[in-house]
Amino acid sequence: MGVKKLLAAGLTTASAVVSAAIGTSSPAIASDVGPAGTAYGCGYPQVCFYKTQANWTARDWTAAYQDITGSYQNLSSGAYGSYYVYNSRNDDGALLHYTNGYTYCLHPSTYVNNSTNPTGFWTVDKIRIMDSPTC
Repeated sequence: MGVKKLLAAGLTTASAVVSAAIGTSSPAIASDVGPAGTAYGCGYPQVCFYKTQANWTARDWTAAYQDITGSYQNLSSGAYGSYYVYNSRNDDGALLHYTNGYTYCLHPSTYVNNSTNPTGFWTVDKIRIMDSPTC
């Protein structure tokens, strides 16, 4: 067999191996992770608010904040009173303020929802993203 034929046969074989490997690979699937590594539909580095249970289930946030601030930010209408809040940040906590004056530190990569929050079903009205995972 000539050099050209050997080279062509080798390339054909290599091409078939690569095609088979690509054709049989399956994407990583995680129920809480969507496009580009987002969790719950919330891209890094955001704190996302989900106004209703339906928004949470659909991974469709209604407001998001990402700036570290020296004081509280009043929430927009899309965030005020949200049912779920998720902190996608890796090392920054989000201090949530409730209408009863209670505060809650939402640690990195965690969420809180209105049915299990420690405030007794009060309304989230402000946020302060901290440069600390423990607020």
